[in-house]
Amino acid sequence: MRTASNILHLGIKELRSLYRDPIMLALIVWAFSFAVYTAATAVPDTLSRATIAITDEDRSPLSTRISSAFYLPYFVPPELIDRAQTDERMDAGRSTFALDIPPSFQRDLLARRRPTIQLNVDATTITQAFTGSGYIQSIVSGEVNAFLRRYRATEQLPVDLALRVRYNPQLSRSWFYSVVEVINQVTLLSVTLTGAALIREREHGTLEHLLVMPLTPFEIMAAKVWSMALVVLVACGLSLTLVVQGLLGVPFQYQGAVPLFLAGAAVNLFATTSMGIFLGTVARSMPQFGLLVILVIVPLQMLSGGFTPRESMPEFVQIVMLAAPTTHFVSLAQAILFRGAGLSVVWPQLLAMGVIGACLFGYALTRLRRTLSAAT
Repeated sequence: MRTASNILHLGIKELRSLYRDPIMLALIVWAFSFAVYTAATAVPDTLSRATIAITDEDRSPLSTRISSAFYLPYFVPPELIDRAQTDERMDAGRSTFALDIPPSFQRDLLARRRPTIQLNVDATTITQAFTGSGYIQSIVSGEVNAFLRRYRATEQLPVDLALRVRYNPQLSRSWFYSVVEVINQVTLLSVTLTGAALIREREHGTLEHLLVMPLTPFEIMAAKVWSMALVVLVACGLSLTLVVQGLLGVPFQYQGAVPLFLAGAAVNLFATTSMGIFLGTVARSMPQFGLLVILVIVPLQMLSGGFTPRESMPEFVQIVMLAAPTTHFVSLAQAILFRGAGLSVVWPQLLAMGVIGACLFGYALTRLRRTLSAAT
């Protein structure tokens, strides 16, 4: 009973200390609001308002049809230019794509001569160049095939492909990236807040005050874990409700998705806050801790399956990342929020995060005991 009371009061002390730190409070607010909104709406991984210029040397109904097939939001309205202007516009960065439709294109196509359209791409904007080339090829092919159907019968495929997009029928990237960013901020802030709380005790000299009290390392660590985890969990819940669902309009599959997700986030926070305590025992100062956080957070975010599917990673990386709690947290979050999975589906991820969290907590507690022993 005394241990629980000590943990409660020490945790309240941590919350008061955080309340007096305006920089940390501003970081929490920014991370779960503006950072989430920006990541959902401004990540340049898909084609958006790409500039395209078209040289129409054919002036036929087909070339006009192709020119009018590019429109918002993927392309700005195309500009019709002469061939001599192509290099000048691309050198000046005014056109990412330049499409050249040759003379007699429609006539040669109807005569089955297989004419060629030239597409010039400014690859300095690599993301739009890579994605846009495929978009333009698909648009031109679709317009050509639709035009040819009016003049001659085309061979029909023996199988029709019926495309049904589940969970995100409009393929809206904001649905995906907003949730991924919330997951990333949960990991980042839980590690940062707990580690910084421990180092702040050392730098302010209050760690020595704790050592002369009848407190155990377990009580000190548990207090920092529950208090910082509670802050991140509350901020996460507000972000999902106000920013993701409210501002961005991302729908979840069923009404109880958010509570179940927060339960999974709480288990994940048990692991990541323990990781923060461990890093706080390794670093001797706040700058060292910041560098360690970068070395740990970047692999956790890049290799956990949030940005890139784990199946596309090397098998060795997939096996190693199973030891990271974020890998199971990303899988759990996507299953609950996107696919409407229930507890009967995500319990293996919850169990894995709990086991990893227990291991990290135990190892971090051992490191903390050594650190406190050295301080005395």
